[in-house]
Amino acid sequence: MAGLGVLLALLLAIANKKLYVFEDPRIGAVEDLLPKSNCGACGQAGCRDFAEKVVGGETIPAKCTVSSPQQRQGIADLLGVAAGTVDKQVARLACGGGRHVAFLRARYEGLKTCRAAAVVSGGGKECAWGCLGLADCANVCTFDAIHMDLHGLPVVDSEKCTACNDCVEVCPKGLFSLESVSHRLWVACKNQADGDTAEASCEVACTACGKCVADAPLKLMQLAGNLAVVNYDWNDQATREPIERCPTGAIVWFETPDRAVKGAAAKKILRNEPLPLHV
Repeated sequence: MAGLGVLLALLLAIANKKLYVFEDPRIGAVEDLLPKSNCGACGQAGCRDFAEKVVGGETIPAKCTVSSPQQRQGIADLLGVAAGTVDKQVARLACGGGRHVAFLRARYEGLKTCRAAAVVSGGGKECAWGCLGLADCANVCTFDAIHMDLHGLPVVDSEKCTACNDCVEVCPKGLFSLESVSHRLWVACKNQADGDTAEASCEVACTACGKCVADAPLKLMQLAGNLAVVNYDWNDQATREPIERCPTGAIVWFETPDRAVKGAAAKKILRNEPLPLHV
C-alpha cells in the first residue's frame, strides 16, 4: 500500500508538471482592483474575463465603466499602460407615455411585472409599443440607476448607470437601448401606428409629421415607417432645431445626460392624474 501511494503521488506530480498552464499573476492583481460586480458593461462575461483581456492588451482599463477613475488609473499603473478613454454610454428609454398622457384600453390584473403583462394582450396599454410601467427595469438594475416617476415611467440616473445592458434585456417592449451621452437628439417614442391613431393613444407620441426631418441637417433624420429616427452616423451635425416644431414633444434634446427638453411648439401637459380607461 505504501508503494502504491508513492507511485500515485509520483504520477500526480508528473501530471501536474506536464499539464501546468502558466497564468500571468497580474491577472489576479487586476481582478483585485475591479469592483467584482460581474455586470458585463465592459463587454466581457465578468471581471475575471475583463482582467485577462486587459493584461493581454486586448482592451483598455477605461472599458470598466463601473470602476472609479482612480481604480482605472490604478490598473493602468500596474500594467504600465494608458488607462484610455471611452465615450460614456447610458440607458435611454424610447417612450414618454406615462399614465397622464397615454390611454389604457384594459386594466391588467396579475403578476406585477412588465414581462407577465406583455403576454396578456400586450399589457392593456392603448399604444402597443409603450412602456407598461411595472418596473422590471428598475428591479433588475443592481446599481440603483433607475427609479419610477409618479407617472409610471422609468427615469435613468446617468451618474449611476454603468451601461450594463440589464434593462435593455429585461424590457419586453424593447424600449431601452444603450446610447452615447453625445447622442443629444432623441426620439422618445417607438409607436409605429399612423399619426392619428398614435396621437389618439398617447398625447406625446410621434405622429410622423416629418417636421423634424425637414428641419434637421441633411441625412441626420428620416422617417422609418410611421416613426422619426436619428441617424447617429451624422451625430456631429446634430442641433436642437429638429425638436422646435415637434407638435407632441416626442423629439427631445438632452441639455445634460439627465435633462431632456422639448421644443417651443410642443403641447404643454399640465395634468398629473392618470387618463381614464379608453372604451
